[in-house]
Amino acid sequence: MKFAHTNIIARNWQKLAQFYMDVFACDPIYPERDLSGEWIDKVTDIENVNIKGIHLRLPGYENGPTLEIFEFDKKPENDPEQKINAYGFRHIAFLVEDVESVLKKLLNHGGKAYGETLQKEIPGVGTLTVVYAQDPEGNIVEIQNWK
Repeated sequence: MKFAHTNIIARNWQKLAQFYMDVFACDPIYPERDLSGEWIDKVTDIENVNIKGIHLRLPGYENGPTLEIFEFDKKPENDPEQKINAYGFRHIAFLVEDVESVLKKLLNHGGKAYGETLQKEIPGVGTLTVVYAQDPEGNIVEIQNWK
């Protein structure tokens, strides 16, 4: 068994994919996806659905798990704001060399800060530098470094 991918449903898949390529050095894996037809209607339980998007290679992996960014032509009825303590999947994390410089890059590419950047000694593990932020569509991203 192997982990395959994490999915983000975007309002604009091209812009969101570009954000992850620019800020976190993810690489596109072609072909782009353009999914429609009876088979995807049955899988999603959405009639006449069309899904477009792409898989991105995550930094540090050649053939590893991907970040799948998709956009549905049929939009959800409500769109609650993301909260760090809400039930279900909450964030994606990136291990980086310099937390502050990646946070600055995230902010310059349309993301926003979620909390404070802090450093904490975790006994037996090391020193964690960490901050939560949001991508341009409000998804939560953790930026971390361990020393």
